[in-house]
Amino acid sequence: MFDNLSGRLGDAARSLTGKGRLTESNIKDTLRQVRLALLEADVALPVVKGFIERIRERAVGEEVGRSLTPGQTLVKIIHSELVGILGDEHQPLDLKAQPPVVVMLAGLQGAGKTTTAAKLARQLIERDRKRVMLVSVDVHRPAAILQLQTLAGEIGALHSASSASEQPVKIVNRALDEARRSQADVLIVDTAGRLHVDGDMMAEVQTVHAAAAPVETLFVVDSMAGQDAVNAARAFDESLPLTGVVLTKADGDAKGGVALSVREVTGKPIRFMGVGEKTDALEAFHPERMASRILGMGDVLTLVEEIEDKVEKDKAEKLARKLKKGRGFDLADLKDQLEQMINMGGLGAMLEKLPLPGNVNPAALKDEGNERKIRRQIAIINSMTPAERRYPKTINGSRKKRIAAGAGLQIQDVNRLLKQHVQMERMMKKMSKGGMKRMLRGMPGGGMPPGFPGR
Repeated sequence: MFDNLSGRLGDAARSLTGKGRLTESNIKDTLRQVRLALLEADVALPVVKGFIERIRERAVGEEVGRSLTPGQTLVKIIHSELVGILGDEHQPLDLKAQPPVVVMLAGLQGAGKTTTAAKLARQLIERDRKRVMLVSVDVHRPAAILQLQTLAGEIGALHSASSASEQPVKIVNRALDEARRSQADVLIVDTAGRLHVDGDMMAEVQTVHAAAAPVETLFVVDSMAGQDAVNAARAFDESLPLTGVVLTKADGDAKGGVALSVREVTGKPIRFMGVGEKTDALEAFHPERMASRILGMGDVLTLVEEIEDKVEKDKAEKLARKLKKGRGFDLADLKDQLEQMINMGGLGAMLEKLPLPGNVNPAALKDEGNERKIRRQIAIINSMTPAERRYPKTINGSRKKRIAAGAGLQIQDVNRLLKQHVQMERMMKKMSKGGMKRMLRGMPGGGMPPGFPGR
């Protein structure tokens, strides 16, 4: 998400090279490029007009400081305005009410409400140590009820049963009673969706809302829905007292405009982003970090938080001790690293959060590091003997042939993996000798993040 928008905004800022002062005349063409970039990203026209006007008012007459170029000065202004549109600061869920705290999800059919309910429940269970119950009142789609029940079992959440023959209000009342008796901290209510906004749908969701009396009412919206999402957001905001928004499918080919438009249209904060199909693929939405990501500055803080949550610390410590003792980085270690990468959403998800230089194509890098290719590499290592993993240099032509056949791949694939291992081994040696700081200082966008050891 935001790849195209990031590139266009970067090009617009670079067009100001050589100017000593931002004026009406020299930013005119740049702002036109910014306007086109936002419109191409499916940002609603009224939002674009207000955004451009605010940037113009702030930029005209702005002196370019000694440490900044004109383009950087404009990017700084755009960043500030993006943060304002996206909501200034992260707003966590309000869970301080008398339990069970009810969280209700509403939105159109296909937006991802059911999977979002499970993702949110998992996050509350694992990070906040909450006892969570799930219930579906989608009596129009029995498959949704079964899906939520299955997901509840997978993530260790409680589940209140329901059926398509019941009235949604009756289901909610029973779930509330079960949640109290089970001493659940949070009850998440998954409501029915429709293909489009209609009166019957709004009347039903309003009735459910009145019965559930939720503390949080979240509008779940598909990031790839474009202007339809903006219209739906406006309709739901007029019918329900929304408290926040959840953007789903943000890992897909979404242009990103929905994030900017929905927040501006509803005035409600974006709370979370769905960034994958798995139940752990839910990120807290931080406006300042997202603004930085849109402008190609990366989001190192979110990446660090994900590493802390998802990387197996015992394996990382074991590898660090091994390298410190001077022992080599073998193929079993590489396999561990590849598996950890899949847990992090693949290389593409990590690259989105790293600041990359302008001549690097993020899309090409993501393609090189997609999950399918990583799984092939793991399959190759699994086809090796323990001795071959420990001593890669013993792998000769006949062994390569056997390994390739075992993985169902070609010898060239084995050669590529072995070459990758050699490169990573060199990098690990540098890191074990104190080269980590030098590597990070060479990163575009300012080097080591604040708070990193040694800063």
